[in-house]
Amino acid sequence: QVQLVESGGGLVQTGGSLRLSCATSGQLFSSLSMAWFRQAPGKEREFVGGSSWLSLFTSYSRNVQGRFTIARDNAQNTMYLQMNSPRPEDTAVYYCAATFNKDASASAADYDYWGQGTQVTVSS
Repeated sequence: QVQLVESGGGLVQTGGSLRLSCATSGQLFSSLSMAWFRQAPGKEREFVGGSSWLSLFTSYSRNVQGRFTIARDNAQNTMYLQMNSPRPEDTAVYYCAATFNKDASASAADYDYWGQGTQVTVSS
């Protein structure tokens, strides 16, 4: 069983920065493929970016490419999402997800473990 806990959400101004954290229960962290998803009110859950098994590959959605960065700290069993130059359209609840599959899929259905979510609000 893998437990995920997000933190770091809050209110940020356009052009600022924010870092989200996803702490895991620590079991085989490096073996997990992990991802960030987000869901805005009235919209479907959307893939933000992911880091594959052993951190071999990292991918991002077009909407955040070049602005957001995913990093993993194996010593802390934690994944991060660095959000630079956020925009009002980035406002959403952000979720951390994990799977023992080797790929960080862009499909939410491929993930077995989810955090509770953390709200990010970007003001203009």
